[in-house]
Order: sequence, then C-alpha cells, then structure tokens
Amino acid sequence: MGILVGAICLAALLWAVFAFNGLIRLRNQFRTAWADVDVQLQRRHDLVPQLVEAVKGYAAHERATLEAVTELRNQARAAHGAAQQGQAESMLEHSLSRLIALQEAYPELKASDNFRQLSAGLVEVEDHLQYARRFYNGAVRDYNDAIQRFPTLLIAGPFGFRSAEFFQAEDGSRASPKLEFGQ
Repeated sequence: MGILVGAICLAALLWAVFAFNGLIRLRNQFRTAWADVDVQLQRRHDLVPQLVEAVKGYAAHERATLEAVTELRNQARAAHGAAQQGQAESMLEHSLSRLIALQEAYPELKASDNFRQLSAGLVEVEDHLQYARRFYNGAVRDYNDAIQRFPTLLIAGPFGFRSAEFFQAEDGSRASPKLEFGQ
C-alpha cells in the first residue's frame, strides 16, 4: 500500500513539475512575442521623425498634422502594457495614415525619393508589425488558456502566474489604414 501511495505522490510531483515548466515556457513565449512587437513598434517610431521632416519641406502649412503625429509618437513610446500600448499605437497609426495621405495634395512630395523610401519602409514595418501582433496575441491566448485550465490552474495560482493582456486596437480603428504609394 505504501508503494502505491508513494507512486501516486511521485506521479503528482512529476505532473506538477511538468505543468510548472510548461507554464514557464508559455510565459516566456508571450514575453518574447511582446519583445518582437516592441522591436517593430520601435522601428515605426524611428521612421516617424524622418517622415515628418520629409513632409515638412513640402507641406509647411500642414503643421497640425505634423505636430499630432509627433505627439502621438511620443505618447506611444511612453505607453506601458499591451492594452495601453495598443490604444496609443492605434491612434499613431491613424495619424500616420493622414500624414501619408498628404502625398496626394503635394505631387512634389509624392515624387520625392526620400519620401518614397520612408513610405516603403513604413509599409514594411506595418506588415511585420501585423505579423508580430498576431503572434503575440496567439502566444497570450495559449498562455491564458493554460493558466485557466484544470488541472494546471492548481499550479498557476499558487506560483503567481497571472493572465496576460492582448494587444488590441481601439474600437474606432480596427480597420487598418490604406497606405498607397505612387510608383
């Protein structure tokens, strides 16, 4: 009888170790995914001042748009957490689409090699960012599922595993802006 109880205790201990290690792996996966999102956001933030400068020379009287983009970039860089970051980035994305739309009003801007390169870089960053967001949200989903499922929730709670936030766009900006650039 003692051997049976010992075997059951050993099996429970082994399960707990494997469950704990699985939760650690999932937590590290969503943290790594957030780091990937952060890299793409930083790339976007680095492009903003260059785009603003490129537009300034051609559209000096569009000062409000330029200032709004700069301010929203600063707010996005200061945001913390996936929810706050998602809201700030969504507003920045909307503002960037207005900045890019200025090319239609200024043919010289549209023809500028510098503006075209920066615009192409922004499109590339947005594509990478979209992928990184999806991967992050998938990793968060897997992690949150794991810590909420029985029996792993028996390990998750006592060891301090808490739900992670999804990276979400704010309600009014779920459709991505159309960034079209002349060839």
